Amino acid sequence: MQINFKEMNEQELVNFKGGEKSVMAKMFTDDDNRIVMMRLVPGASVGLHRHEGSSETVYFLQGKGEVLEEGVWTPIQAGDCHYCPEGCEHSIKNNSEEELIFFAVVPQHA
Repeated sequence: MQINFKEMNEQELVNFKGGEKSVMAKMFTDDDNRIVMMRLVPGASVGLHRHEGSSETVYFLQGKGEVLEEGVWTPIQAGDCHYCPEGCEHSIKNNSEEELIFFAVVPQHA
C-alpha cells in the first residue's frame, strides 16, 4: 500500500497532547497503526504523553529540537531516529528557529 502524504490535507492540532502552539499533521490510520507526517513551527511541541498499548518510532526529516524521554531532554536533528517503547512517556519540542518535520509510526500492541 502506498501512502501519499503529498496529497493529504494537513490538519492543525492545537496544543497536541498538551503541548505548546500547534502541530500540523498529515495522518493515515487503520486498526493497527497510525502513520503521521508532522510539522512543528519554532516554539511548538508535542506534549508529554505515555504510550499504553502502543509504541512510537520517530524519524526526523528536517530541523532541530529536543526529545524528552523518561525525564531526560536529548537534542535531535534531521537524520536522527527516536524510539519510545510501550509504557514509556515522551515529548518533542522545536526549540530552533526553523520548522521541525518528522515522520512517526505508532503501531498498536495486542
